[in-house]
This record gives sequence, structure tokens and C-alpha cells, in this order.
Amino acid sequence: MLRSLYSGISGLNAHQRMIDVTGNNIANVNTTGYKASQVQFNDTLSQMMGAAGSPQEGQAGTNPAQVGLGVRVAGITANFSQGSAQTTGKSGDMMIQGDGFFITRSGNETLYTRAGSFFFDANGVLATSTGEPVQGWTAKDGVVESSGQPGDIKMPLGATIPPEKTTKITLKGNLSSDQPQGDPAPLTDTVNIPVKVFDDKGATRTINVKFTRDTNQPPPTVDTDWDIELFEADGTTPVMESDGVTPVTGVIGLASGKAVIDTTGTPGLGELDSDGFMELGPFKINMADVTMYSGFSDARVFDTDGQTAGALTSLSYTVSDTGEIVGVYSNGLKQTLGQVAMATFKNVAGLEKVGNSMFRTTVNSGYAQVGEPGSAGMGQVISGALEMSNVDLAQEFTNLVVAQRGFQANSRIITTSDEILQELVSMKR
Repeated sequence: MLRSLYSGISGLNAHQRMIDVTGNNIANVNTTGYKASQVQFNDTLSQMMGAAGSPQEGQAGTNPAQVGLGVRVAGITANFSQGSAQTTGKSGDMMIQGDGFFITRSGNETLYTRAGSFFFDANGVLATSTGEPVQGWTAKDGVVESSGQPGDIKMPLGATIPPEKTTKITLKGNLSSDQPQGDPAPLTDTVNIPVKVFDDKGATRTINVKFTRDTNQPPPTVDTDWDIELFEADGTTPVMESDGVTPVTGVIGLASGKAVIDTTGTPGLGELDSDGFMELGPFKINMADVTMYSGFSDARVFDTDGQTAGALTSLSYTVSDTGEIVGVYSNGLKQTLGQVAMATFKNVAGLEKVGNSMFRTTVNSGYAQVGEPGSAGMGQVISGALEMSNVDLAQEFTNLVVAQRGFQANSRIITTSDEILQELVSMKR
């Protein structure tokens, strides 16, 4: 039989394989996290018709003469280039920007995926759309220990945060240095700042921080020392020291326009400690950014600590670019609940597709290097978005045409070879 007949058959098989791969790519053009595959061809063993000859005594050498025996598929490799982002706005949707894979568990097997369409199931376990638990680290008291072995990420529904009483208050703004206006002119200048605080049971109340200075000074003298008193919400009942009988009082000096920060470790009268705080009864008040310049008095509360008790009663959460899942408690407090893990490989092309947009390791992929998103070459997480398929339709349709023409050309080889055989058979008549 003619060699060309079998070469044509190998060409048909190879181009049929190319059409299969191209068709699968086109079918997955809208598959989340899908990575397109490409076919590579190479020729098969060539039959030697004449060996090479070396130059000898004035005679030129001869080149080898060979006849190829067809084509075969050398490999089918996945293209792991970054896919485009598809914004969904859903908190559970995560996209990897860069290298790396999400880690999932299917039974006892660890699988890897770029498809980040996740949700929390009825047990509070973060899972893929096909039910595989996503691997990472569950936080304890808001702290993630990412040095440990990744496991299922479980949202602690019903967990509570204990109340904390207010101990620190930060004030900012200006206490005017101008003389207060009036007829007759006021003898004192007073500024009240209401502050919402929490007790150790989480109950809230309002206290008033009252600043007072003496304005009954002969010009151009200006009193720059402000007396500080704390009152309950009624404005008349003073907040007491721990002894229960001594009202809380203090003084802050603003002679230079800003408070004096102590550097000796022992703040003097009117000075703040090295961190900008002044201890006033049960509270430490930061007034490092309180000023005394001409203009309006706009001193106000900038921040306080303390909180009421809170419970995690809903699946309301956000995801940071490092894969941290931050839950929202009923008291409005946000706390880290867990963090997704990520994996990279020395030879990502060595991964094996197992369906459901998942990959498993092979002997040629290398071991998974597990870490936090954004670290050690891991990509970052984009919340509320999914990675689209990286299939290039223009390229795939071109490949489809090329494969079709290649298939037609190889079928012509078989037709022509058959005609030659027919001619040979006809010679016998």
C-alpha cells in the first residue's frame, strides 16, 4: 500500500483532534475561570531512503533522503493567561488578579481552581458552586493564623462579641482664642463636647467634656489654660473619680496654639503624656490635635473605643484583597472571620483538568506552594468579580478554519492515493 494513504489518515486524526480541542474552547467561552487549550503537532518517524554520505577525495557529500510517515499530536497544553474581570457585585465572588489558584477539597482530595464563585452553605462553610469546601484559615477572635494547615472556612453564625467599656476618647478641632462677644462681655469662655460612651455591660450614655477659660483678663492678656470638667448628660452632675466623691477635673495649656507633649515621662500641669493623652477619671482623652487659634471653636469627638455586645446573625461580609473575610456583627462592628488560601506551582502547565473548572496536581506540576493571597508571588483577590474565560473567539475561529482546511487536504491525499491504486488495478485488465 502507499505510504501517503496512511500519512493522510494520520493527518485526518490529528486535525480531528484539533477540531475537538477548538470546539471545546468555543463551548467554554463563557465558563468562569476556564483556560483555553492549544494543540501542537509534530511529524512522525521518517523512513530512510538513503543515508547521508561524507565528502571523499573530490566528491561532495550526500544528504539523507527520507520519507515522512505522517503527523501526530505532540501535546495539548492549557493557556493560563489572565482572564478578564466580570463584575458581579456579589460578596462571595472572588477573582484572582495574578498567579495562583483557590484551594478546594473534594472528599479527601485537594483540588485547585480559578473559578471563585463561592457561597456559605447552611452550616456556614464556604464552598464552591459545585459544593466543594474552599480551603483557608478560620479566624479565632478576629486573628488568622495562616502558618497552619489550611482547612474548611466556617463562618461562626451566632457567635457573639462581648461588650467593652469606653476608656479612650480622641478630641480634635479648635478652641477659639478670640474674646467672646456680648454686652456685657462674658467673663468666661465655655465649650461643651458631648461624647457617647459605653459601660462594662455595653450600655450607652452621654457625658459632656466641658472646657472653660477665664476671659476676664485685661487686654492684651489672653488666658490660654482651659479647665476641663466632665459632666453627665444633664450637664450638672459631675463625673466622679474612682473614690466616688471627687469630681474629675483637669487643665490643658494651649499657650503655643497646641498642647504641650511631655517627654520626661511625668506630665506637668496642662501637659499631655507622650502619646497625647490626659487621664481624666475613668477616661484617657487624646487632645494632641486640639488647637487654640483665632476663629470658631469647632472642637469635637474624633474617635472613641468601647462597644455594645454584638452577634453574628447574618451572612453579611466583605472580602479584602488579601482574601480576608470580614463579617459584620449586629452592633456594627467588623471582625475578620477567616482568610482564603492560595496555591502556586512550579509548572502550572503540568496540572490536570478534572472538570467543574478544577485542576489536580500531577508528577510534573510540582507540589503546591500554599500561602496568603498577595504574598510570595500569589495573586490578589478582587471581591465582587469573577475571572472570565480566556478563550479568544477570533483565534479559535481561525483555528477552526485552519483545522477544517487541514482535514480537507488530508482527505484529498487519501482520495488521490485511492485513484492511484485504482489506476494500478486497471493496468491488469
